[in-house]
Amino acid sequence: MEKIKVLLVEDELTLAMIIKDTLDGKEFEIHLAGNGKEGIERYQEIRPDIIVTDVMMPDMDGYTMVKEIRRKDKQIPVLFLSARSTANDVVEGFESGGNDYLKKPFGMAELVIRIKALLHKISVHKIEQTRFELGQYLFDSVTQTLLFQGEKQLLSNRESEILKQLCQYRNQVMPMKDVLLELWGDDSFFNARSFHVFITKLRQKLSRDTTIKIINIRGVGYKLIID
Repeated sequence: MEKIKVLLVEDELTLAMIIKDTLDGKEFEIHLAGNGKEGIERYQEIRPDIIVTDVMMPDMDGYTMVKEIRRKDKQIPVLFLSARSTANDVVEGFESGGNDYLKKPFGMAELVIRIKALLHKISVHKIEQTRFELGQYLFDSVTQTLLFQGEKQLLSNRESEILKQLCQYRNQVMPMKDVLLELWGDDSFFNARSFHVFITKLRQKLSRDTTIKIINIRGVGYKLIID
């Protein structure tokens, strides 16, 4: 069985070695980097299946590193590890290109579950529809772009994931709880607030076509409507 190649970018050596010692084995092959700059170098060398990275690191932080990697690689799943846990921190993590955000301290079992869930999600999405016409917009979930009359907007990973869900539920109610469980891993109040922030951002980015509406169905979820 081919091992899952994980690039772990973590400046706290003790934690990095605990993760490596715990996960290195039959399922995982762990490669270490101590900061963002080193992480980019290691990414180019080994081409991992997934990146697991801290946020606050010397030389280059995790957000900046992932933004650099995302310029060339839109597909590799990224899991942020951080003790920072405000809504703004989580939103910044997703907007910089992250797919998931795990707050420290965490258990090794939860880390393994998150890694496997991300890899499964990416593999499933590869065979799903990736291009959607939304009024005068063309949305491509692979390149994470919105095209409007020849003008292109870039979306963050999380914006793209939510808009894709809305497209799949088009003219139907998209249950917020289901999306939170799929994209965030739980439906806590904290994650719900983060979700609402992304809906607001998507409304702004789609605002040039007034026929497009994202309606809040209170207590249930959201509905994408195109008149």
